[in-house]
Amino acid sequence: MELRIEEEARELGIFLFLREIDDVEVKQDNNIEEKLKEIEIRYSNINPDSLKEDPIVKAYREFYWRIGVDPTKIRPSGEALRRRIARGNKLPRINNIVDAGNIASVVTLVPIGIYDKGKIIGNLRIKLSNGEEFLPIGADKAERVPKGMPILVDEENKVIHLYPHRDSSLTKVTENTKALLIISAGVPFIDRNLVKEALLLVSELIKLSCPNAKFGDIVEVR
Repeated sequence: MELRIEEEARELGIFLFLREIDDVEVKQDNNIEEKLKEIEIRYSNINPDSLKEDPIVKAYREFYWRIGVDPTKIRPSGEALRRRIARGNKLPRINNIVDAGNIASVVTLVPIGIYDKGKIIGNLRIKLSNGEEFLPIGADKAERVPKGMPILVDEENKVIHLYPHRDSSLTKVTENTKALLIISAGVPFIDRNLVKEALLLVSELIKLSCPNAKFGDIVEVR
């Protein structure tokens, strides 16, 4: 599977790392549960208000403003998850795959997208939206994407992601998922090594939970 960033979207400073993983098993897993507990302990004593001064959080917040998203209402995923822990709440328990992505996002503050590869048609591209429909995870009906927002689409022009903050229900990971596409999302002023590190961490956690999984190469796209 190939992914390209169209010129107008590239001008926003978007870059990413991706990896395909086959032969996964979606389940509840004690190894991942232990990692979740470790992360909850590690970040339980932070001051949530201090996050807005973190340079990584600042970079993603600035990008949100640039694409017309208010980051005080829709927070970058890593920031939102760390705030959740700092306020005494547990991380969500979805399944071993989604939970692995959440752990990596908490640790690195880099947004992670994980998709059912079997539901993606052909190759992918990131482009600026032109009013396409998008069905978010957890929603009952589709909504129109504001024009000019970076979106990830497949060859059917199906919107699977609003970059870098919302995923589609159409390609979400379920108990029937056997193959994955994982993306770690970079924006201006974020170190490329950190974005790659986030993808490596997800991979390590999935390997811990799915030792027979087959891992493709890590690919940088910019």
